[in-house]
Order: sequence, then C-alpha cells, then structure tokens
Amino acid sequence: MSLYSRLEQRLQSQSDDAGPVRGTYSAGRLLMIWLAANLVVTTLLTGTLFVPDVPYGLVLLLIVGGTVAGAAVLVAVGTIGRRTGLPTMALTRGPFGTRGSLLPVAANVVILMGWSWVQAMLAGIALDYVVATFTGFSNPVIFAALCQTIVVILAIFGHAGVARIEPWFAVIILSIAAYIFIVAFTSFGPTEFVSAIPEPDEPFYSPGLVFDVVLATAISWTVLAADINRFAGSTRASVVGSGVGYTLSTVISMSLGATAMGFVLLRGGEAIPFDPVTIIQPVGWIFGVAIFLSVMATNTMVVYGMVTTVVNALPGTRVRFLPTALVLGLISIVGATFFGLLDQFTTFLVTIGALFAPIFAIMIVDYYLIRRASYDRDILRATGGRYWYVGGINWLAIGAWVVGAVLAYVWAYVWPLPFGSTAPAFVVTFVLYLALSLRSRTTGSSVPAGNLAVEEPAVKK
Repeated sequence: MSLYSRLEQRLQSQSDDAGPVRGTYSAGRLLMIWLAANLVVTTLLTGTLFVPDVPYGLVLLLIVGGTVAGAAVLVAVGTIGRRTGLPTMALTRGPFGTRGSLLPVAANVVILMGWSWVQAMLAGIALDYVVATFTGFSNPVIFAALCQTIVVILAIFGHAGVARIEPWFAVIILSIAAYIFIVAFTSFGPTEFVSAIPEPDEPFYSPGLVFDVVLATAISWTVLAADINRFAGSTRASVVGSGVGYTLSTVISMSLGATAMGFVLLRGGEAIPFDPVTIIQPVGWIFGVAIFLSVMATNTMVVYGMVTTVVNALPGTRVRFLPTALVLGLISIVGATFFGLLDQFTTFLVTIGALFAPIFAIMIVDYYLIRRASYDRDILRATGGRYWYVGGINWLAIGAWVVGAVLAYVWAYVWPLPFGSTAPAFVVTFVLYLALSLRSRTTGSSVPAGNLAVEEPAVKK
C-alpha cells in the first residue's frame, strides 16, 4: 500500500469530506482552539499600526470595543454551523442559492489563500531572525516556505490536527506574551505608555479607523466560524468557546502589538508599523519564537478552512479532503515566497471587510429572521428544492451583497467615513436584505437545523 493510501485510510475515521457532521468538542476545547487561532502575528502586527497615531489608552479601549462587536458576528455565524453541521461557505447556499453560493465560495478561497501567504511570510521573517541570531544564516524566503510546509502537514489531518495542536500552542504563546508584557511594563510604567509616547505630526489612523480595522479583523475570522464551531457538542459550547476564545485572543494580540510599538518608541526607536523585526529586536529572539508558533497555530486553521470550502462547494459532488488539501497546500507554499503582498496588507484587510461584512449580514438575517433559525434538508440537494430559487441563484441576496460591498468600498476610499466602512456596510446590508426578504419569511415548519446532521458523530475527542 502506498504512503498516500495509508494516509487517506488513516484519516477516514475522522473524515472531513463533504456533508454535515455532529460534534463533541466542549466549550473549553473550542475556547483553546480560538484562543490559539488569533494569537497570531498578523493580529499582533495590526496592533502596531495604531500607535502612536492614536493615544495608547484609547487604542486599548477601541480594541476591546471593536473585538466585542466583531465577536458577536462570529458567534452568530458559528452557531449556525453548530446547529446544521455545515461549514461557513456551505451555509451560504441558504441565502444565496445552491449556485449563487459559489460567488462567496470563490471569494473565500482567494481571501484565505492570501491570509495564508501573508502569515507564512511573516513567520519566515521571524524565524529567519531567530536562526540568524544564533547561526548567521539568513534567507526569509526559504523559511517562509518551510513554515508553510509544516502548516500544510498539520492541516492535512483536518479538524483532528487542529484540535490537537491548538491548545498546546495557546499555552506556549500566552506564556511568551506574558513575558513580553512584563518586560514592557517593568521598563516603563503605565502612565508613560499613556502620556509619554510622542505623537506624530500627521497621523494616518483616527479612532474611528482603528475601530473599523479591529472589526474587519473579526469579519475576516468569521469565514472560519462555522468550519470550527460545527464540531461543538452543544450550542452553549459553540457560543462560549468561540466568543470568549476569540475575544481574549484578539484583545491580547492587538494590545501586545500596540504595547510593543509603544515600548519601541519609549526606548527612542523608530516606529515602523507591521514589521516583525522592529518589535523583535528590543525584546529578543523569544518574540520571534512566539511569532513562529502563532503562525503554526493559525495558518493550520486557514489552510483547513480553504480545503473545507472547496470540498463543500457544491452538494452532491465527490471532492475528497486529502487530495484537495495537497493541491491547495502546494499552491500556498509556492505563494508564500512572494513577499510583495506584505506591502498591501491594510488594503487586503479592508477588502475582506468590504466583501464579507455584507455576506455575514445576509447570512444572519436569512437564518435567524427569515428562516426562523432552521434550514431543511434541501440545503444538501445539488439541484431543486427550497434553496434553488431562480436557476440556483437568489438574486435578492446577490443584489444586497453588491450594494453593501460597493458602499463599503466607497466609504473606505472615495468618501471615507470617520468611523470606517465595515460597520455601516454591515448595517445597510442587514436592513436591505431583511426588507427585501420579509415576504418570503417561513412559518417555522421546516425541519430543525440540527436534524441535518443525520449521520453518526464524525468527531472524536
């Protein structure tokens, strides 16, 4: 038997192929998965963007506020996944139609691939710094490819691989984060961070834009919400695990980034935002280790999310998890060597918000308000049924999405709003789709969502 056949046979008992599943993960296990997931270099470095443009104390408040608002969206979508057993992009069949859902599916694969590349590049830079410190050898491109190769290997083991590594990474990363906070606040007091950081003459970030970026970060993570939360053993576990885990991880990561940048400035260093080396140097090589481990934890979930998106793109198709993981994994490894994408990260994040804030607004309206918290088994049909709409497409959802995405772009780049574009685009799309779809509201007679996952539990603790 070939190595490939043995591996596929080994994974069969914990298959992540297409279709709904039942889960057994506790709130604690989900909390640790989500905690490790967003203790990541991109979230940390996002925090470095805000200081010194906005006062340090206000930055911390905005991080908490934006995270809580974004976590509410993430939890709402993740809970749909728990009740139906379906991953996030498969759930878009409900509002967008069986064929219409392919539009957000395609956008999701592109976005997750971009996330995967960015994180691998930053991990490569961090690992390169650590290795160069001890050996003198330096080649960030090679290390980026190596980091991504490790991620792909972990992701091949599907949800089982994610569940096994994330809690351990969470403990290690939290320990290193605690060390870095101690170094920063024993070197300078809290009052110095609040009042002694020099302000720039022409700040780029405003308080409203900080809130918008924090919210957009949560939106970017919501694409994986149902992929992970569908393995929760109960709705309570889904809500508590993802809500608390995501909120803690984001607040810790972004606050750590803002604190590290403040520490650099208070020591008289140059403020170069979104540069891992800038904040590694004052703290030491242990910060580079933290960045490397954070990417291993997070990028495993990202690659896993890409694979489940493709595997579940269309009901009735026979797309296997392992070969899909190998193909997408190879593409992610090659793409991790193109470092020019790092210069476009802010634009990339705003694009995610513009594309997906309207999508999640539509999904929440459709499931909780229009369908009365239930999808029937027609959502698993390849053709016909309740979610076929007109030729497989719900043009009302497509239209609302286009309006929301266009407004998000206009409010971000053409007529910038002082409080950003993500939240307004979400609200407008929410209200618009609700108004357009109220007449089609169900009477609650459809099969309860939890009954979709009719097979035996596919998850083992």
